[in-house]
Amino acid sequence: MARPRSFDENQVLETAMRTFWAHGYESTSTRDLCDALGLDRSSVYNAFTNKRELFKRALTRYMDATTADQLQILEDPGRPPADRIRALFARILRTEAENRRDGYGLGCLTVNTTMELAGRDPEIALMLERDAERRLAALAAVIGVGQRDGGIGSARDAAALARFVNAVIAGIRVAAQGGADDAALEAIAAAAMDALV
Repeated sequence: MARPRSFDENQVLETAMRTFWAHGYESTSTRDLCDALGLDRSSVYNAFTNKRELFKRALTRYMDATTADQLQILEDPGRPPADRIRALFARILRTEAENRRDGYGLGCLTVNTTMELAGRDPEIALMLERDAERRLAALAAVIGVGQRDGGIGSARDAAALARFVNAVIAGIRVAAQGGADDAALEAIAAAAMDALV
């Protein structure tokens, strides 16, 4: 008879997510994970099979939470479309400032994983692509509404503008990881808004 798990799986996934986020997939050893989680190797393997499966679960947790937060902002009917995009940039800037203060995070786990693994791991690339599609669809929808109501002045295709905004967000996160200060990140977001409105 199998013994019941003696740990909180949600807490383990949260801790694993933060560990991978701070160090990357390749640089996080199984020993690092066991130390961070306070579990022995057999407990980790019994619960998650291996490091890669734990990473996939942690990445999914991150993407679900981050994308849900962004969609909540983009789908807020109480704000005009351009204000929703401004609010999204404000959230990204606030998150990057908080991560820098807390001493971990170093950008965005999704962006970091894209740079580290997407080019050589088709399964991870597909996970990232599906997550991006959700965000891009929401961005394109709000931009399209903004174009129709006049709040977004750019006449470019809404889907192309959505990819632009998504790329700016990724750029902000990479710049933050590289040490850019708040003023520099705010200037990037403001320039992007100028291009939209």
